[in-house]
Amino acid sequence: QVQVVESGGGLVQPGGSLRLSCAASGRSFSLNTMAWYRQAPGKQREVVAIINSDGRSESLDSVKGRFSVSRDNAKNTMYLQMNGLKPEDTAVYYCRIWTSIGDYWGQGTQVTVSS
Repeated sequence: QVQVVESGGGLVQPGGSLRLSCAASGRSFSLNTMAWYRQAPGKQREVVAIINSDGRSESLDSVKGRFSVSRDNAKNTMYLQMNGLKPEDTAVYYCRIWTSIGDYWGQGTQVTVSS
C-alpha cells in the first residue's frame, strides 16, 4: 500500500504565491508519473500539471507561466509552485501518482484565493 499526502494549501490574496507538496510513502514501489488535479465547487476535477519520472512535464493552458511542477525522486515528492494566483484558482488540489503497484490519490488540500 502507498500513502499520498498533500500539504501547503491555504488562503492567499490575489497575486500571491503558494507551494504545494505531495509526498508518497509506503512499501517498496517504483514511482512513475505524478500529477496535480484540482476541483472547484460545482466543477469537474481537472488536471493542472503532470510530470514524468524523467522530469518532463505538461500543464494546463490557464496556469502556464504561473504554475511550475517539479519533483524530487530521492524523496518521492512532487511540488507545485503557484505564483500570480487568481480567484479562479480556488479549488481543492489533489495529487495522483502512478506506481509499479497501482495508482493512488491524496486526500486533497484546499487553496483559496481571495482578498
